[in-house]
Amino acid sequence: MTHETRHPELKATVVALLEKNHHLLTKRDICKALGIKGARRIDLKWVLAELKSEGYGEKMARRVDPRADAKNAQNGRTKRGMMTASSVRMGLFERRGSAGMLSPCHRKDSFPTIRCDKEISDTLADDSIVLYHLDDGKKLHVDRVLGSIHDPKVYSLMAVHAYQLPHSFSNSSVQLAASGKVPPLGDRTDFRQIPLVTIDGEDARDFDDAVWAAPDLDPRNEGGWRLIVAIADVSHYVHPEDSLDREAYERGNSVYFPDRVIPMLPEALSNDLCSLRPDEDRACLAVEMLINAQGKIKSHHFKRGLMRSRARLTYNQVQHAIDVAKSGGEFDAVTGPLWDEILKPLYGAYQSFLKARTKRCTLDLNMPEHQVQFNELGAVKAVTLRAPLESHQLIEEMMIAANISAAKTLLVKKWPTLFRIHDAPDTVRTENLKTVLKSLKISIPNIKTFLPDHFNDILSKTKGLPHSRLINDLVLRCQSQAKYAPTNIGHFGLSLAHYCHFTSPIRRYADLVVHRSLIAALALGDEKHAEPVAIEILQEIGDHISSTERTASMAEREVMDRFMAGYLESQLGTTFTGAIVGVSGAGLFVALDQSGAQGFVPKSRLPDDYYVFDAIGHRYIGQRTRTTYQLGDSVTVLLEMADPITCSIAFSIVDEKRVGRISYKPKKGSAKLSRSSRA
Repeated sequence: MTHETRHPELKATVVALLEKNHHLLTKRDICKALGIKGARRIDLKWVLAELKSEGYGEKMARRVDPRADAKNAQNGRTKRGMMTASSVRMGLFERRGSAGMLSPCHRKDSFPTIRCDKEISDTLADDSIVLYHLDDGKKLHVDRVLGSIHDPKVYSLMAVHAYQLPHSFSNSSVQLAASGKVPPLGDRTDFRQIPLVTIDGEDARDFDDAVWAAPDLDPRNEGGWRLIVAIADVSHYVHPEDSLDREAYERGNSVYFPDRVIPMLPEALSNDLCSLRPDEDRACLAVEMLINAQGKIKSHHFKRGLMRSRARLTYNQVQHAIDVAKSGGEFDAVTGPLWDEILKPLYGAYQSFLKARTKRCTLDLNMPEHQVQFNELGAVKAVTLRAPLESHQLIEEMMIAANISAAKTLLVKKWPTLFRIHDAPDTVRTENLKTVLKSLKISIPNIKTFLPDHFNDILSKTKGLPHSRLINDLVLRCQSQAKYAPTNIGHFGLSLAHYCHFTSPIRRYADLVVHRSLIAALALGDEKHAEPVAIEILQEIGDHISSTERTASMAEREVMDRFMAGYLESQLGTTFTGAIVGVSGAGLFVALDQSGAQGFVPKSRLPDDYYVFDAIGHRYIGQRTRTTYQLGDSVTVLLEMADPITCSIAFSIVDEKRVGRISYKPKKGSAKLSRSSRA
């Protein structure tokens, strides 16, 4: 069947754009690239339908994905609770007589409690987490039961559905990933004789970066180093427009929960072909760098290669080796044979990078990471703060150097790509910081434009003081949000003029974009004749993956809050030490010292007195006793409520007269406040 072309010129232009581009294009992408606005968008709709009906559908389906526009319009992945009447909701089922109720599963959910009739209630177990929806007639339909709220394994599943995270791969993607093969050496550089090693956490399953260093023997670079950072060549397996690429783009990044990972790529790639396992040939994209004794990168060259990792090391193993080398003792059986040849040069190069970091005044924030420990049955046995190690920073500095080199290479080549940008904090935030510091009687110079070294000065002044953690958090809150964009404005926090993300293409789509840009710009493969991606398209990609990154961060934080509340639920009535990290008209926010868990102390749970809220001083003042509770103060609190359902933790300030004033309502082995009290 033939069709009369309604808009032949527009059609020809769209076809040319689709053929030229190597990335998935949505309707919005096409409109931006071609400057289509207003009624002309209706013409485009006819053109796209026409192309599909003419047999161009399969080709266009890889580029024009109307679902992406729908998701952008709904913005459903960036805020929980933004659901229509017919959308899937999540509720906690609690039996009430012969029937039951489905209540919201988070304090931020905006939809109400729903009554279940007996027919539905009889199919559900008490305390089940249920996905359901209401039809146009407001009739309830159960879609899926995730499990019991008393099973910590359900917490991650709740976040997956609450934030609509893509969590399963299509058959075509799984098959395509499984069909991948390690390439032959061919034109690639042979790195297999270089003793590259990977250094990751004990529980890591994918190892996508490897490092090697050696002293530079050139007398013109005395004290300098040769360094190689090799990254898994994901672009060899994931090609523009294929199903792997589409689904990786949709995810934007991997999502990391304490008990599982929602990967950006199927396991056949993330845990096998793109994992740099010891003694196995792996395709890589590597950067060779020369650095001087002060950590300055003198030269850098990117090469596509083949490598064989010498060893899979952990941060703790490397840290132990560093500690032994400094203070004496015995190396372990793994790192001992590697110290002189591999680890000692890596540590030397790292020390040079530290000099460069100090010189450029990188923002020096302490960002503690929570660590959930599980027992053999999968239950939480402890939640602690992960201790920072030099071995962590060693790898971080080498990844930063590789990312800088990628950005500089693409800028020199004038090749469009995605930069990792971090703007300076706005003046409103810094003025608020100065107000808080003044209320805490911490003096600072009258600074109008804050630079990283100004923040570092504040952090240094308060280090070791009771307020130190609070000040660190306040400085962190001052900062702008880092994001991805094709326009380079530099990275404020790292004090860098040029910065890309290059080192984790297994788990970040941005890095895959940068890999493709480097390969095309440097003619390192079959992509020798690839054209640059249009700036408009890069902007769309950057906006999308910046959004998925924020969504992943919110989901990860929510799951950690649930694990924290679930862990503390069995410790009701226990006292803890902590610090006041927030003061509002309703009460105090307290963070515990040992675990970092944060909870709320209602104004009514302050020790006996009438307390007045001093907003300017960020404190409460007792009218009779003149006792004050100020932002940053150390306090001892009693755990009164921990509810993994609503992600809520409540404390009271320890005082003998106040202990036991809240009535508990134990339920199936878990003590918690009644739902009416939670409100």
